[in-house]
Amino acid sequence: MVNQSLKNKKIMISAGASGIGWATTKVCLTKGATVFICDIEKKYLTKAKKHPLNNKKVFVYECDAAYEHAVKELFKNISKKTKKLDCLINNVGIAGPTGTIENLKSEDWEKTLKVNVISHFYFTKLAIPMIKRNKGGSIINLSSGAGIMGFPLRSPYAASKWAIIGVTKTLAMELGKFKIRVNAICPGTIKGDRMVRVVRDKSKLLKVSKKQIEKEFISMASMNCWIYEEDIGKMCSFLISNEAERISGQIIGVDGNAIRLD
Repeated sequence: MVNQSLKNKKIMISAGASGIGWATTKVCLTKGATVFICDIEKKYLTKAKKHPLNNKKVFVYECDAAYEHAVKELFKNISKKTKKLDCLINNVGIAGPTGTIENLKSEDWEKTLKVNVISHFYFTKLAIPMIKRNKGGSIINLSSGAGIMGFPLRSPYAASKWAIIGVTKTLAMELGKFKIRVNAICPGTIKGDRMVRVVRDKSKLLKVSKKQIEKEFISMASMNCWIYEEDIGKMCSFLISNEAERISGQIIGVDGNAIRLD
């Protein structure tokens, strides 16, 4: 029997054409949702538009989430398709620079916070009225274990993810009376393109092999495992579903029980 737990639900996913976002898009489509996604990378947008449900159940838009005017234009286009949303998934984010704080550039710090935090504000501000119009729904923010434990050599990233947890907790308090649930997911070490870049940079900085860095990342979870993008998609689909109708204000680790970040 096909799981249609998200049938008739309308979902917006930032950075939805690649990585965790695209994995989540596919999970939600499989469960019956209509999904609106945006991304900045043309190669991923082109690939997403080749999906057999393009312009039927998945709608693909180009948007640079770091700029408020671009996000406003995105929502203007989405509003031509729907006036309501069941869920916003704030997925956009970058890894930011790797290094000790005294050696980092101010512009890299600022860019990390702008993309990882302020873009979430842009999306959330515009999505809330659409979710209120729906008489309830949910917001899911992608944070990280770095937002709980910190992350050596990744201070801008850690700072941005701590901020997301604070926003999540606060919005859950503010929006509960409107039947809007707000939760954050903290993915573990995702086996994907972003981690390839992180491993490369850390290997270069510490002058050790990439294989050794990968082994160290895996050992950070007591389950000694990678996390896969689809794992996050499955958790998102649960939090969107009616089965999670009383879950809000939670910071949920999908990380194989992360025990450290270093």
